[in-house]
Parts: sequence; C-alpha cells; structure tokens
Amino acid sequence: MEITGNLPPTPAILSSRHPVTLVGDGPVRDEEIHWSLQNAPRVVAADGGAAKLIATGVQPQHVIGDMDSLPRDLTAQLDPARLHKVDEQDSTDFQKCLSRIEAPLVIGLGFLGGRLDHTLASLTTLIQSRTPCLLIGDGMLAFHVTQDIAMELPMGSLLSLYPLRRVTGRSEGLRWPIDGITLDPSGRVGTSNEVSGSVKLSFDNPGMIVILPDEVRDAALAALSSSGR
Repeated sequence: MEITGNLPPTPAILSSRHPVTLVGDGPVRDEEIHWSLQNAPRVVAADGGAAKLIATGVQPQHVIGDMDSLPRDLTAQLDPARLHKVDEQDSTDFQKCLSRIEAPLVIGLGFLGGRLDHTLASLTTLIQSRTPCLLIGDGMLAFHVTQDIAMELPMGSLLSLYPLRRVTGRSEGLRWPIDGITLDPSGRVGTSNEVSGSVKLSFDNPGMIVILPDEVRDAALAALSSSGR
C-alpha cells in the first residue's frame, strides 16, 4: 500500500533550467510523447514508463521508481547509471520522480486515465509537489494553480475547477464566476464551467486543480510557463 503525504525534500537526480518530460506507466500516445519532447527535451521515466519511451525510440535520461513494473529485458538494455531504484513503499512512482526533479516545469504523461485510483493519486501529488506540473492524458489536461494565472482559450471551451482542499478565489472570463464562492471537495466544486473571454484565475490558498480539454495544451503550457516567471 502507498500512503501519500506532502512530498519531502530529497536530493535531486535531475536539475534542469528547462522543462522536463516525465513519462509514467499509464496510457500514453506516441503523439503526446513527441509533443512533450518538443517543449521539454530532457526526459525521465517513472519505472515502467521507460518501456513507453523505448517503444517510440526514445532513451530516458533517468529511470526513477521502485522498478516493480520495468520489464527485466529492458532493465538489461539500460545503462545502470540511469537507473535509480527507490525502495520506499509510502509513495507512488510519480511522487518519487517529482520530488527528485528540479525544473521550472514538468510535463507528465501516463499519469491520467487508466486506473481511477492512480489518477486520483496523481491529482493529489500535484498539490503536494513544489515543482509545477502539467499532466496530459485521456484527452484532458490537469494542473495545480499555485499563483495568479492568465490564459487565452477558445470561447466556449470547457474549464473545470476541482478543489482538493477548501479554496476561495476570483475569476475573469468564465461563464459562471467563482468570486465569493467557497469551493471544497466535500461541498461545492467547479466542474463544467465554460470560457467566455480572456481567463484570469486567482486563489487565496493552494489546492485548486484546473482541468481542460487536450486541444488547448499549447495555451495551457504557455500560461504555466509565464506564471512561473
């Protein structure tokens, strides 16, 4: 059993001034990998995610995890210096990786879709991590808003706000504004909102997950990159 908590500081395995691609063992499309590498060329695999990369002709620079889902034949093909086994059982492979990557942004593939419990654990990890992360998968995007963010999205686009903690904030450019509303995972949530103009979001405390359709990934990446400056 893996018990999650706030990610503790750990020595970095990869330090980068540029965004990093992180590939997990969940559903991943080749097109997602190629798009991510264009925007984040340094690449890390979370355990069995190495098989997804190698299948597309990409060698991971590092493989991090407990190595319980990495096929033995692939293990033999990889440089041992690239393998970083983390035996702890109180964290997921996604947590193991994010806590050991220092970068302005991580693009995570293979952590959404597939098993529901894995997806929920991935969303929880987003609000625990000190490293900003854009998750892509199953036709959707998800990221944690930690500061004010502005996005230019197509009119009428889906924009869902899902709180993992009790959160208040303000919005512009949404059909249903959130000003004056307390959003809470055990109370009112903000799913199925709609873009009505230039979007600006601001929250009084951490814990808000923004969920968008996959077709706006370029706009989401640009907004996250700008908000981190």
